Amino acid sequence: MPVASPWWSPDVHADRRGFLLGRNRIQAALRGYLGEHDFIEVDTATLQISPGNEAHLHAFATEAIHHDGSRTPLYLHTSPEFACKKLLSAGERRIACFAHVYRNRERGPLHHPEFTMLEWYRVGEGYETLMRDAADMLALAAETVGAKQLTWRGRHSDPFLKPERLSVAEAFQRFAGIDLLASVDSTGATDRAHLAASLKAAGLRVAEDDTWADLFSRVIVEKVEPNLGFGRATILDEYPVAEAALARPTARDPRVAERFELYACGVELANAFGELTDAEEQRRRFGAEMVEKQRVYGETYPLDEDFLSALKIMPEASGIALGFDRLVMLATGATRIDQVIWAPVPETAGEAR
Repeated sequence: MPVASPWWSPDVHADRRGFLLGRNRIQAALRGYLGEHDFIEVDTATLQISPGNEAHLHAFATEAIHHDGSRTPLYLHTSPEFACKKLLSAGERRIACFAHVYRNRERGPLHHPEFTMLEWYRVGEGYETLMRDAADMLALAAETVGAKQLTWRGRHSDPFLKPERLSVAEAFQRFAGIDLLASVDSTGATDRAHLAASLKAAGLRVAEDDTWADLFSRVIVEKVEPNLGFGRATILDEYPVAEAALARPTARDPRVAERFELYACGVELANAFGELTDAEEQRRRFGAEMVEKQRVYGETYPLDEDFLSALKIMPEASGIALGFDRLVMLATGATRIDQVIWAPVPETAGEAR
């Protein structure tokens, strides 16, 4: 049942308008940055055969009705990633995309069922280059709206300082006293019992049905994320391979992957990969993710066979997804994501806070 949606009332719009105009200026500035660095802006389809194959992402489902009355299931994409990578397979080398994306079961100060993702990809360039891009964009967003620091609910981060680079293993040790990689072997396989014992020793809750991934996420959410991006941004780097389904292993250590996330003010802003281009390994990882999704939620999403075929000829590349609305929030001082979205999705009775 829909509930009143006040964003269109003149007084509420007047309160939001400064944030919204800041959003437009920041988007124009980022487009300028991308253009100066020879990126081609692309526009991908929202409707896809598969919305993505990550266990804990939830899609909106629909269907195509054909002339003969037959129906084909379709989904609103959770990311433009699959389409962008197909364009890399087609021959593009630097592309960027401002895409409206859709995620079900998500609503709150930092989450909205429809939001804007900025993704960009570099063929033949390492993911460290994306770290520089992301740092540049933090500074540019703040500079564009005249902000000296990024802020969110009383928390602060200087966007003009070089981000701290911290591995996930270092973060587990620093903030929880846990040796994460002692529970990961050289093939990337994980040891649930070992990690569970480490959490118990650190005074963290462990349930009988917790998987290794559940335990990993608990430490990230309760101990690591609350400490990231204060004073300056943090790049949380080198996730275990089991937590990086779309990333390739690092050359230095096969237990960890070329994946980083960017944080400021304790808020996750971006997720980046040195892209996995092994189609069979990608199929295996997607399959494992869907087994977990079935176990936890009782549903799965189809694999995009077209994407897996394209991956066979995709060149080595790095790619990043940045939550554009969140960046605008931190640069303009907004406290809720719906303050920086021009026309928010109406809340339903079950979602109302």
